[in-house]
Amino acid sequence: MARTAVPYSNLVPNSSLADPAGTAVTSGAGNGGQVAASVPELTLLRVSNASGGSGTATVLAGTLPLAVASGQGNLAVTVANGATQWIGPVESGRFIQNDGSLIVETSVAMTITAFKVPRNT
Repeated sequence: MARTAVPYSNLVPNSSLADPAGTAVTSGAGNGGQVAASVPELTLLRVSNASGGSGTATVLAGTLPLAVASGQGNLAVTVANGATQWIGPVESGRFIQNDGSLIVETSVAMTITAFKVPRNT
């Protein structure tokens, strides 16, 4: 399989946003979700697990030359069954890929929502 595109849900300054459903992603290396044209410092990831067992969501370290701190490695977060974890914001110097995306791989099927915090608040 391939990575699933996870679109941004833009948070709205001085207003509200209906709770988005998120994007279901497939587990395993090379799968998961990808947030295109990301702004890691303004991105919050909501990761929900209803797979029946505990799993791990891993934000992959970026690649040089953009991610100069990628040597610090991936960020792995355990998500218990029936639980939700919030990840981020994260730094672009560690996690941005050469195509400008953020990649999250999961060890079990999960749902990911990417929220973008507006800069003008």
